[in-house]
Amino acid sequence: MILLKRILILEDNLLVLSKLLANFELLEQEQPYALSLVILTDYTQVEDYINNNPKANFDIIILDRDCKLNDSFHNLNFERFGSDKVISISAVPQHNEAAQKRGVTKIVQKDIRNYDEFAKKVVKVVEEMI
Repeated sequence: MILLKRILILEDNLLVLSKLLANFELLEQEQPYALSLVILTDYTQVEDYINNNPKANFDIIILDRDCKLNDSFHNLNFERFGSDKVISISAVPQHNEAAQKRGVTKIVQKDIRNYDEFAKKVVKVVEEMI
C-alpha cells in the first residue's frame, strides 16, 4: 500500500502554482510516499468543498491570503484542520501575521521577485512537516 500525503493548496497565482508543482514532483521522486494535491483558487471553493465537507482531511495546508475573487482564503476553518498543519505564504507580511495570530507557526513569505526560490523554500518546509 502506498503511503499518501494529502496537501491542500490555497493559491490563485498560476505561475506560483506551476513552481510549487515542479518542486513537489522532485520531492515525490525522492520519497517513499505519494503526494495527493488539492488546489483551490477562490475563497468560495474553500467554503463549498473544504469547510463544509466532513470528509475533507489534509496533512498540510499551503495558505495564501488573496484569491481570484479579491477576497480571502483566511475563511478556512483553522480550528477544524489545525493551525499546526498550515504554512502561510502571503507576499504581504500583515497577512502572514494575521495567520500567525490564528495559531500558524510556519510562514514562508512569498517573494514576487523570485518564485523559484520561494517554491523551493515552501517545499522544504513541507518535507520537514512530513
